[in-house]
Amino acid sequence: MSLAPDVFAQRRAHFFEALGGAAAVIPAAPLVTHHADCEWPFRQNSDFWYLTGFDEPDAVALFLPHRPEGERFVLFVQPKEPSAEVWMGFRWGCEGAVERFGADLAHPREELAERLADYLRGAEGIAFRVGQHPQVEPHVLQAWAGQLDRASRSGSAALGLVAPCPLLHALRLRKSPEEISRMREAARISAEAHELARQVARPGLNERQVQGVIEQHFLEQGARGPAYGSIVAGGDNACVLHYTANNAVLNDGDLLLIDAGCSLNDYYNGDITRTFPINGRFSPEQRALYEVVLAAQESAVAVVAPGQTAEAVHDTAVRVLVEGLVDLGLLCGELDGIIEQGAYRHLYMHRTGHWLGLDVHDVGAYRLGEHHVGLEPGMVLTVEPGLYVSDRLPVPEGQPEIDERWKGIGIRIEDDVAVTEHGHENLTAAALKAPAALER
Repeated sequence: MSLAPDVFAQRRAHFFEALGGAAAVIPAAPLVTHHADCEWPFRQNSDFWYLTGFDEPDAVALFLPHRPEGERFVLFVQPKEPSAEVWMGFRWGCEGAVERFGADLAHPREELAERLADYLRGAEGIAFRVGQHPQVEPHVLQAWAGQLDRASRSGSAALGLVAPCPLLHALRLRKSPEEISRMREAARISAEAHELARQVARPGLNERQVQGVIEQHFLEQGARGPAYGSIVAGGDNACVLHYTANNAVLNDGDLLLIDAGCSLNDYYNGDITRTFPINGRFSPEQRALYEVVLAAQESAVAVVAPGQTAEAVHDTAVRVLVEGLVDLGLLCGELDGIIEQGAYRHLYMHRTGHWLGLDVHDVGAYRLGEHHVGLEPGMVLTVEPGLYVSDRLPVPEGQPEIDERWKGIGIRIEDDVAVTEHGHENLTAAALKAPAALER
């Protein structure tokens, strides 16, 4: 079940209001060559999708609040063409852009160059992301330059070229109830895949076989596929944060870290990390570190509520991690001093989470100037502390050398958490993480 057309219409109404008297030009994604004449599977530009729901390449959307009613939302699309569709598949064409996707007007994409200047005439400004759309940018700049050239005679021109990102991304940061529902679905499928992976994992399997189980479930449940390169990392591989080779044999006595989530057909994503013992039993060192990470993760999730900040979530996780590491003898010194000096970063070197939505690392500011952005209902963020014990980074001066018994243990626990009116909802709680649930 995808979002209804009126959801996109409501988004456009909010965007028009934010634009004021400026016109916006938002291009779709192009096809991208993989090798020779083969393209990667198409993935729509998230900003374009958010406003249109139109899932074809090379389109361009115009948002024209300065124009009369019936001329404000214009799509340029690839026209219906049987000879092209027999090779590349179905197209909605100009008629479908109006009837199915709510455009006021639609034109063939090849007419953008000749029509754009007329559509932009009279706008107070032009909102366009420079440097991202090389096939469209020359036409926008030419149209704007023409206005500036005529300004002395006409008495009007767009006053500036501005990025639409701050306006559009502020809208995308706060998810509607419909969006939260879609993210629950992505979370459900992703959590089920993690539970399946834990059931099949055993010593002697290859990481890639576990990846296959996860991604098969995504497809069987109707998702588009993985939201990002799945990480299936056994043993010391888990200490490589973006490990995606997924080609090593799973060893008896190691932990397996899986960071994987699905992307739905309307691009909403899940993003879950779980870590568990491959043979079904934690070693004493593994369990001790796991319990530190779990305590940090649960403490950080508990912070998520209106009026809090992503920074507070991170600070909470760091404090619990450092306390635990001092107790285990992996760090030494006074708690605040260790945190202030960053003397823990050879063991925990990343932030505790990120926004989640149409993009896995979704858009939206974390701070505005000196002020951290306050959490509000509808925002969704991941909470994902971890510990990674290896020789890859030097031990800071004054901190203890790492005993061999700890090395090669990498642990991360990640949930997708939605801010609600009175607190939060853990969308991915169905993926189990209590130590007793992970053992067999």
